[in-house]
Amino acid sequence: MNIPNMLTFSRFVLIPVYLVLFFNGHIRISFVILLVAGLTDILDGYIARTRKLITPMGVMLDPLADKCMMIAVILSLLISQMIPWQAAAAMFIRDAGMIIGSAFFHFRGKLTVPANVMGKLTTVLYYFAILFIVFELNFAITYLWFVIGVSFLTSFIYIFQFLLLNRGVRAK
Repeated sequence: MNIPNMLTFSRFVLIPVYLVLFFNGHIRISFVILLVAGLTDILDGYIARTRKLITPMGVMLDPLADKCMMIAVILSLLISQMIPWQAAAAMFIRDAGMIIGSAFFHFRGKLTVPANVMGKLTTVLYYFAILFIVFELNFAITYLWFVIGVSFLTSFIYIFQFLLLNRGVRAK
């Protein structure tokens, strides 16, 4: 257990904090919690890379923490009727697919594709979409659909990278 992994675990702890605040009417404060989670994501990645503290556990848990937080946000926005169910379904299918696929192949001995610039960009775009939704800007849902499209493109890039990385790697 190193500092980057502890920061990753802190994101798991922030999920119920976000949910409690959101569902108790503190939507903007819950967004601040989401931003704190995003900052820990940036910080853990920076520390892991600069201090050479990248671990297989961190490579697996970092995107899992991001996806779990995003699923919590999606559900909270859906339940509060701030986003249409179709957008929530698209976001959920994409994130759940990434989680299940990553876990399935990880436990079969396949190599995991680490987070890349496209994945990080997609996350930042989602944060802006959530910000626009929280502040009820007119274009928020249209922008959200744009980000959903970018997220699926990013997923296809990850799948392609995964296939290239694991060419010739046998499953356990």
